[in-house]
Amino acid sequence: MCGIVGIVSNTPVNQEIYDALTVLQHRGQDAAGIVTCQEGRLYQRKDNGLVKDVFRTRHMRDLHGNMGIGHVRYPTAGSSSGAEAQPFYVNSPYGIAMGHNGNLTNADQLGKELYEQDLRHLNTNSDSEVLLNVFAHELMQQKKLFVDAEDIFSAISRVHKRARGGYAAVGVIPSVGMFGFRDPFALRPIVVGQRQTSEGVDYMVASESVALDAAGFELLKDLEPGEAVVVSESGNIQFKQCADNPQYSPCIFEFVYFARPDSMIDDISVYKSRLRMGEKLAEQILRDWPENDIDVVMPIPDTSRTSALQLADMLGKPYREGFIKNRYIGRTFIMPGQTLRKKSVRQKLNAVPLEFEGKNILLVDDSIVRGTTSGEIVQMAREAGAKKVYFASAAPAVRYPYVYGIDMPSATELVANGRDIEQIAEYIGADRLFYQDLDDLIEAVWQGNKSIKEFDTSCFSGCYVTGDITPEYLESLDKNRNDSAQSAQKRVGREPVGIYNGDASDD
Repeated sequence: MCGIVGIVSNTPVNQEIYDALTVLQHRGQDAAGIVTCQEGRLYQRKDNGLVKDVFRTRHMRDLHGNMGIGHVRYPTAGSSSGAEAQPFYVNSPYGIAMGHNGNLTNADQLGKELYEQDLRHLNTNSDSEVLLNVFAHELMQQKKLFVDAEDIFSAISRVHKRARGGYAAVGVIPSVGMFGFRDPFALRPIVVGQRQTSEGVDYMVASESVALDAAGFELLKDLEPGEAVVVSESGNIQFKQCADNPQYSPCIFEFVYFARPDSMIDDISVYKSRLRMGEKLAEQILRDWPENDIDVVMPIPDTSRTSALQLADMLGKPYREGFIKNRYIGRTFIMPGQTLRKKSVRQKLNAVPLEFEGKNILLVDDSIVRGTTSGEIVQMAREAGAKKVYFASAAPAVRYPYVYGIDMPSATELVANGRDIEQIAEYIGADRLFYQDLDDLIEAVWQGNKSIKEFDTSCFSGCYVTGDITPEYLESLDKNRNDSAQSAQKRVGREPVGIYNGDASDD
């Protein structure tokens, strides 16, 4: 999961892209990058680290121009090299820079085609570089010295025919403009905004609407499945549907976990969705355990706060903040290795004993993935003096790997894989466990936009909306994503082939 942003403005964009990336930092803390454009030339800075660490004053001064794009990424299995920081760049044709959020499920096949048929060299293991090169190759087929919006739309339509999976991308072409596009299933979010100034109209493309809000842009629209947008350097904006059979099936896990609560995605308030998740969960507890002995409801910060607050209100129980979060630790389900994840939980959260002593606590989290974090938190609650510890997940049981851009662990490492609720409760050490019902989760999100008929729920249901996910693909994914495979990749120093000439950290 990553964050992308692009701006075409009447004033320099370096600072506003930086600010937008800080707002989108929750979508990736591993690396950050910005590419700007002025008078046909691209300027770049990217490296591993948080936005505030990658960009210093000297870097910002070198990012010239009124048009540019930015990216924040989190590490996926086997890809933590600085060479995979984005945006990526190719000089042929025209010079193209692109940032990508998502995952191509046929990246290996496309990589082979690019080398053997399109005669293009890949410098990293990133599917984002694959997507950029597919787009570049298709744009080259125009065989024109100068391209326009229609040429870009035509290239994107052919990208949709070749690429599989979930993706949202933003790019820039010198002397042409900025473009953005979304996969035909709308699995990954991307919004477009505009801002009227005394100099004219500015445009922004971003992963989430909060990036627009922070810069004073008005939300114009979400790109529809398969849709693309092109904004010329002069500020002319055009939209076009580029997919043959688009199908609205946005990822429901965005609403559960990844997106900020103050975002609007596909005309759905993430905040209100999470409120409804809390309501549905409370209704289930009242239905299945009306004579409960819960003394207090506590969220596991931060994502579950909204659901926990509504749940506590409906149960008529006190809501308390029993864990204090250190905001400088990354999201633990992404981290490699059980030992590191357990250590990170203790570094990330600290209990307030006064809120636990002698009480029956209901802990609420957005989801349970490996169970490592949940188990550590249950143990911390007991150590802080809790009499009984109950656990509630605002999402259903995660039983299947997610393949469209959230680097969840392999199926064998998911705590719900092959276990029933009682066994999971025993595994994490909880006295009782509640999971959100899948139909209730869908209802909670769907209420925000009833025109969307289907959501991707593959990590809960095992139903992959793109229809191309085979048992063989999942088996290969399992081998690459499990902890032992990632450890092996580290031992052999797995690095991309080729020469990387990016700007290494000199701080």
